[in-house]
Amino acid sequence: MLTSNILKGVKKGFPLKINAVKIENVSVDYNPDFITRILQRIEYDALRGAVIDLGLNESLPETISETIQQDETFLKTMHKILLEYEIEEGELICPETGRKFPISKGIPNMLLQETEIS
Repeated sequence: MLTSNILKGVKKGFPLKINAVKIENVSVDYNPDFITRILQRIEYDALRGAVIDLGLNESLPETISETIQQDETFLKTMHKILLEYEIEEGELICPETGRKFPISKGIPNMLLQETEIS
């Protein structure tokens, strides 16, 4: 959902790469209805890339079909990826410029210097 397209010279700025230094696991009650609804709003290829960037040991199919969206195992995996992993420390990296945005205490700092704004 985050993008760096406000940076000078950046056309798309998405998906941001993730370099996580500290990832925490949290427990969140499983809600299959929520996961099913949010799947419609997710850029799935970017999510798969984030899973790879983070080195998570979660297996995701190449694409999501109507059938897979109703598969309980898939929904539980998506729940875990989306809600139970929290990046506490690290950085987001613009794919076009390499600009790094720090993540501290789980909050990304996307503030720019005036000279960086397009």
